[in-house]
Amino acid sequence: MRRVAIAGVGMTQFGKQIGRGLRSLSLDAVDQAFASSGIDHSQVQRIYFGNAIAGTVVQQDMIKGQVVFRGHALGHVPTVNVENACASGGTAFMLAVEAVASGAADVVLAVGAEQMNHEDKTRAFNALRGSTDIDEIGEVVPGAMSANSILMDFYAGVARSYLDTYGANVEDFARIAVKNRQHAVHNPLAHMRKPQTLEDVLNAREIVAPLTLPMCSPVTDGAAAILVCSLDFARTLGTSIIEVKACVNASGASGHPVADSATKAFALTGVSAQDCDLFELHDAAAPAELMQYQEIGLCAEGDGFKLVREGITNLGGAFPVNASGGLLSRGHPLGATGCAQIFELVTQLRGNAGARQVANARIGMSVNGGGWLDNSYALAITTILERL
Repeated sequence: MRRVAIAGVGMTQFGKQIGRGLRSLSLDAVDQAFASSGIDHSQVQRIYFGNAIAGTVVQQDMIKGQVVFRGHALGHVPTVNVENACASGGTAFMLAVEAVASGAADVVLAVGAEQMNHEDKTRAFNALRGSTDIDEIGEVVPGAMSANSILMDFYAGVARSYLDTYGANVEDFARIAVKNRQHAVHNPLAHMRKPQTLEDVLNAREIVAPLTLPMCSPVTDGAAAILVCSLDFARTLGTSIIEVKACVNASGASGHPVADSATKAFALTGVSAQDCDLFELHDAAAPAELMQYQEIGLCAEGDGFKLVREGITNLGGAFPVNASGGLLSRGHPLGATGCAQIFELVTQLRGNAGARQVANARIGMSVNGGGWLDNSYALAITTILERL
């Protein structure tokens, strides 16, 4: 297997952008990725296009990537559409990495994009029902108005169990939301950038007890793009070398997909969570981040809330988590999230993160979860990157 590197990254502004569409969002991110890479369109041999819910929200299904690149210089490149719930972008990136590692291609483009906001506000929430077992929850009743993501019901159940089991309190979930918002203040591409206090979070509108609105990721539009190539090819580009040390998927059938994917990644790389300089974790709801601390090995079981109380996962702490603002504040455009996490890691490892820069960052790790089955994600993808 060949060694794999990232040559360029790009990301759009994240936020509420009704009517902008997949093409505009995607090509914006793609243009930035090429501008940062030194690669020409003619050198791309394959495209993986990640998207989760366009079929329901904007009624573009089946050939999303081909439609996005219609009439574009990349329109002739073989394109594979990838749908894997909230890990669609992460899966597109993983497939790009595998294509290069196997020798099937030298340069591959991974794109993640999502248009979630629509004049019909129920479309995104109805689409999200497909991220779990429809036979179990039932189809949407015609004419029914969905007001919240069903995933927040699941996260709330896990949150209540965490509180009952480990001695944490609701303020700990609020601390996650405050921390990630403070990070997002320094990210010009983040959806939510207004600082918030613990009291703001605790007193906000309740979505599903114990989760208030700021403890839940917003409905966000955005795209991110990653150019993946062989390490040998990357050395010819004259840019800083970011190697993909691991990018692995685990099924939720075990009940522990985050831990399983992280364990696989650590085995491949010979590093542990303690060796990583920064983390992008899948905080679609605040309690998810706390639980992932223990699942990836940053702390003992049940001690995650202690890390956030002590500031260990803040910028400036020993293990900064979600310097981008995470899903809670950068935003969570489903199909784009996995690629957006990689964008942040690469930006940090290249030393280009500005006021949110993690000092001397050399190794970064991300976890991208997707869907929900049996009290956990239906899958999880762990990626480890290193600046050479």
